[in-house]
Amino acid sequence: MFRPLALALLLGLTACSTTPDVPASPAAQVVENKAKAVLTVTPASGEGISPAGPFEVGVTGGSLTAVKLTGANGTVVKGELTAGKWVATEDLGYDKVYTWSGSAKGEDGAEVPVSGSFRTLKPQRLTNVSANVGDNETYGIAMPIKMTFSAPVQDKAAVQKAMTVTTSVPTEGAWAWLSDTEAHWRPREYWKPNTEVSVDVNVYGVPFGGGAYGAADLHVKFKIADRALVAKANTQTHRFQIYRDNVLLHDFPASYGAENDQRTISRSGIHVVQAKWAERPMVSQVFGYNVRVTWAVQISGNGEFVHENNKTIPSQGKENVSHGCANLSGPNAKIFYDLTIAGDPVEVVGSSIPLGQQDLDYWDWTLDWAAWTAKSAVRG
Repeated sequence: MFRPLALALLLGLTACSTTPDVPASPAAQVVENKAKAVLTVTPASGEGISPAGPFEVGVTGGSLTAVKLTGANGTVVKGELTAGKWVATEDLGYDKVYTWSGSAKGEDGAEVPVSGSFRTLKPQRLTNVSANVGDNETYGIAMPIKMTFSAPVQDKAAVQKAMTVTTSVPTEGAWAWLSDTEAHWRPREYWKPNTEVSVDVNVYGVPFGGGAYGAADLHVKFKIADRALVAKANTQTHRFQIYRDNVLLHDFPASYGAENDQRTISRSGIHVVQAKWAERPMVSQVFGYNVRVTWAVQISGNGEFVHENNKTIPSQGKENVSHGCANLSGPNAKIFYDLTIAGDPVEVVGSSIPLGQQDLDYWDWTLDWAAWTAKSAVRG
């Protein structure tokens, strides 16, 4: 009979054996790899930097604790933190030295300095720009936007890319260079009434070519009138008709430029009202006259007006006897004067000479859309 001890010996166990100990796992150790701050400074150094920027400091693996951009005269450039990045909010000066300072703290707690120094470019000359439209003004549906530069622009593409037109109503339009010093923007069709327009010409720091750079940016906002006023002037029927929103308001007899002299023929094409005077002298060295007229509305840079001329009333509605202007009676001229504003179109038809570049502002609408867009300096 087996005893318990004998059974234990038989099984190869000792009476005092227990379940073998399993080695305990080491306590879990969390190794935290904290990142160092890595800075991106634009520009950190260099010569000939555009004063228009961008000037910014970004960081990964940490956060900015202080950033400052200082000019040589101690002036601190304005800036702000946005999306974890410091960005300058003002343009810098031309041909100036600027210095970065500040720091960023990494996730590892270490401070990393912000440093660097650079010089902005020195232009050979500066080019100014001015606009034909004014802030908060209201214009008619044919008003082009004209930018006039103080010197010929060589790099038209670079300048054009810096000019944008934003409209409250979807409007197809384009820039066209009508000369080396003029860029015009017009819609493909007449503006829609009540359109709000913003023009941003961000040419400061932009190369104009030949060592010239933009002197300053230009920003302007204006509005298109709440009505579409169109005058239709027919030199063969001798009528001057005024439409508002496609409804005929007035149909006046008129006299246009005499057709026996090319210098006096009224030009055919879409003219644009530029300005008006309740009373104005009409002076011509060529034809030797100096008279005062009332209710004068200028419709071209070549001297064409719509104005009162009571002396030609017998010819109005019958024949053309003026020196190129549209003559109306005093009361009829006053009606048009009161209704019209700058930018209203006056569509002249019937004459043998078309409005063109030689007639100065504004001959924009005499070009079809293909011819207009062909004058853009930017393709595609």
